[in-house]
Amino acid sequence: MHIFITGATGFIGRALVLRLQRDGHTITAWIRDEERARGALGADVDLLPIESGESALRDALAVSDGVVNLAGEPLVGRWTRKRLQAITESRVQLTERLVHAMRYAEHQPSVFVSGSAVGYYGDRGDEVLTEASAPADDTLARLCRDWEQAALRAESAGTRVVLLRTGIVLGREGGALARLLLPFKLGLGGPIGSGRQYMPWIHLHDHVDMIAAALRDDRFSGPVNVSAPEPVTTREFARSLGRALHRPAFLPLPGFALKLALGEASSVLLTGQRAVPEKALNVGFHFSYGEINAALSEIVGRSAPVEVRRLESW
Repeated sequence: MHIFITGATGFIGRALVLRLQRDGHTITAWIRDEERARGALGADVDLLPIESGESALRDALAVSDGVVNLAGEPLVGRWTRKRLQAITESRVQLTERLVHAMRYAEHQPSVFVSGSAVGYYGDRGDEVLTEASAPADDTLARLCRDWEQAALRAESAGTRVVLLRTGIVLGREGGALARLLLPFKLGLGGPIGSGRQYMPWIHLHDHVDMIAAALRDDRFSGPVNVSAPEPVTTREFARSLGRALHRPAFLPLPGFALKLALGEASSVLLTGQRAVPEKALNVGFHFSYGEINAALSEIVGRSAPVEVRRLESW
């Protein structure tokens, strides 16, 4: 397959490009900084600068079998009006531009896999959340709904749309875990806020596996919770990370301190979603790292044995 990717130079995007290349796919990346992208992605990825114009974008999409849309400004930081506008533009408006170009390309891609987040569900306490659960109505939930609606406009008789409602992605090279490792290594880590809120997480390896499966398996359609089968509370997560690092993990990070530091963005860490990947499990997707202790042991370099289970066709 020829796959067109946005957000290819990001934490998830780089891992996805490597995975798809190993599977024999060719990649075109829609990028902002050509020099940075070439350094991050290597010589074998075709690059399309975002300023190339609509005609060049339509031409690139016309020869693509699938599109993966991972672009988006990071949510961490104070959500000033300017910041929130940038977050919205990088998700909703960029997706609208991409979908418009897809619809008017000479040939439409057969599958469009587009980002979203478990923030769609809002703060739901202990409620088990599947893809059929209703959305919330806070800032992040509205952003996710608008993002998904923009992506769904690509749906047609010839184009299948998959919406990735992603949890917290755990990996060595970036994401939330990279920010947490130093305090935990110093023995200063602990649960966030009350420690009782659920944290839907997924290992980076499983995340890119699921995207690769969604590209070629038409049983993936509509919203898909991209999270491990066993969500944990932030207290359980802190204990597991401390155990993997052989460090204590009992010093809580108070909610008020996060709110002072991050403003409205603190809601990403202080609210919880007990999201489960019902659709992925129903189609037979198996997680290499479905349990938090095994996932964190692998990521921080410990040698805990991990059972790798995957359908042969994947």
